[in-house]
Amino acid sequence: MDDHSTGDGHGSEAVTRRGFMQSSLVAAGGMSLGVEGASAEGGKANRPNVLFVMCDQLRADAIAALGNAHAYTPNLDRLARRGAALANAYSTCPVCVPARYTIRTGCEPPTTGVYQNGPPQPTADQAKRMEDRCGKYLARTMRELGYRTFGIGKFHTVPWNEDVGYETQLYSEELYGSAERRAQDHYAAFIAKEHPEYDWLEGLHGERTEMYYMPQMSPMPAEITVESWASDRAVELIRKDDGRPYFGFVSFIGPHPPLAPPIPFNRMYDPDRMPNPIRGDLAVDHMDEQIPWMNHAIWAEDINDPHARVLRARYYGEISYIDQCLGRILDAVEARTDADNTVICFFADHGDHLGDHHAWQKESFFEPACRVPFLVSWPGRLPAGQRREELVCLTDLFGIATTAAGRPEIREGIDVLGMLAGKAKPREYLFGYYGTPGTERFKVMARDGTWKHIFMANGGREQLFNLREDANELRQRIEDAPEVAGRLRKAAIAALHRRSAERALDGGTLRAFPFKARPPMRIYQFARSRGVTGFPKHPGDVLKE
Repeated sequence: MDDHSTGDGHGSEAVTRRGFMQSSLVAAGGMSLGVEGASAEGGKANRPNVLFVMCDQLRADAIAALGNAHAYTPNLDRLARRGAALANAYSTCPVCVPARYTIRTGCEPPTTGVYQNGPPQPTADQAKRMEDRCGKYLARTMRELGYRTFGIGKFHTVPWNEDVGYETQLYSEELYGSAERRAQDHYAAFIAKEHPEYDWLEGLHGERTEMYYMPQMSPMPAEITVESWASDRAVELIRKDDGRPYFGFVSFIGPHPPLAPPIPFNRMYDPDRMPNPIRGDLAVDHMDEQIPWMNHAIWAEDINDPHARVLRARYYGEISYIDQCLGRILDAVEARTDADNTVICFFADHGDHLGDHHAWQKESFFEPACRVPFLVSWPGRLPAGQRREELVCLTDLFGIATTAAGRPEIREGIDVLGMLAGKAKPREYLFGYYGTPGTERFKVMARDGTWKHIFMANGGREQLFNLREDANELRQRIEDAPEVAGRLRKAAIAALHRRSAERALDGGTLRAFPFKARPPMRIYQFARSRGVTGFPKHPGDVLKE
């Protein structure tokens, strides 16, 4: 749950359009794999468009073309066939606000200072402004490179309306803290003006608080949900042409809970055909005290298998609906004459446990929470239909966009386009961070091509999994592979040896604290924009509002 610190939608399934057919020719070896990008000087002729599309809380394993036998995702499948699917992609801080800052800065949490939802926490010797610490935001960078820039959807900045550099920025955030905030949200304002018959709704995206993991149906018809609105705006802006290439960012709110797909997507999946959660030993699954704490916070501490299957059915319904909206965006890209020279990246900020590991929500380093879908395509330059195993993360997106634009700025990521073309090395280790370094909340993940090590400062607890042999992370290996644990622990310590993160260290080791469970609490997310702040002291009090 975020902020816990207090149009007909038909996308084509057929891969028969010019750009996607050309992708097949590239895969057959008919085109150059050079990815140096065009010079940022001069006109649009050689510079590609760049389109980023992201979802919120979308698991990496939710795409049919990548092996999910339950999901119906024809347009995500279509996009996967267009280029490369990177199967080992991660959110290095798997929760909404910090993940989004890694995307827009190309920097990791030790530089951004954002390790959890809430405002940045830079150290005393770091610059106070984010762009002074990290460099200019991606949208501002692309704009200065001569791109027409637009951003649509959920940005989840702190403050909510932070200037992140887009020429056109259209907001659709999840929550409105006041009536004024609701009026300033572009989607909420659209409903109030164009569809006032729905403006009475307190939650335009579904009910939250105790209903967070309760299956729902969207209160809005499919053609005017926030996902459809975002797709409509994206299509309009993609169709526009002012002589410059475009850099577009489309950020869907779904399938983030509440799980409330519109009709008929709410009844697309039979819960009894859904798999049950995959659970390991409870003592291992709950070594990270964030998991039982969050389960209680969102009324998910005792979800049984039938309920979990219903929730997964609604989750997949949300995904199939977003997939249909994505189809309209892909159609708009393909309708342009420069479709082949358009880089598309699809990804998510993090996943959702969906009951796996006795857990709901995100904010852990188990695969369902931190591994994300990551699709990259550029028909004019890269072969199609690839599945790649190298380690990548959201931080790498900055380099993808700027490299394509002809001014590579990799920052703290790696050169993914160069790697896909065989011209740049993959990373040896990938690291993840959550919680302020030097506190009990801090945890760090170190991942190589085979193994994952997780250290939790609260209690000095450690986990080790061999992901090649045990993809579901059910076998704790910390005792029987001490040399591997030591190697990954050493790599994590080296990654933290920087002035902004060395608070997590105690001399040459990872700082640990005596284990302390957090007192349980509930998270309440009522319609503050309508004056609703909580449950009433007496049931009848709601009738007096």
